[in-house]
Amino acid sequence: MAHEHKLEIFRGLLKFKSNTQKIWGVLILLSIVTAIEVALGILKPDWSMSQILGMKLLNWIFILLTIVKAYYITWDFMHMRDETKGLRRMVVWTAIFLIIYLIFILLQEGGYVFDVYKDGYIKRDF
Repeated sequence: MAHEHKLEIFRGLLKFKSNTQKIWGVLILLSIVTAIEVALGILKPDWSMSQILGMKLLNWIFILLTIVKAYYITWDFMHMRDETKGLRRMVVWTAIFLIIYLIFILLQEGGYVFDVYKDGYIKRDF
């Protein structure tokens, strides 16, 4: 069943006249977010080097901005906003759960590898 796609972003804040304009608008938005990531990666400001939950604040910012970009690409380019509420929730909540699980595993294993390099062999009983 064919229907028109919505030509606005930011919940109707920016409206476009054609799909081509919308694609360019989304490209500019994603480019700005990527430029922020690159600038933070190059500059590494002092305020971003504080430790929060076992990682530097800068790493958490990178994770957050990557999730924002992935969500927006799924929402706009994969037309998730035009799908039923149940399908949207199933896709988004599954992705959120898997991302949180990945972060937990990376932190857990990264801490173990750090301890092995620092202290030698370590036996853990989970």
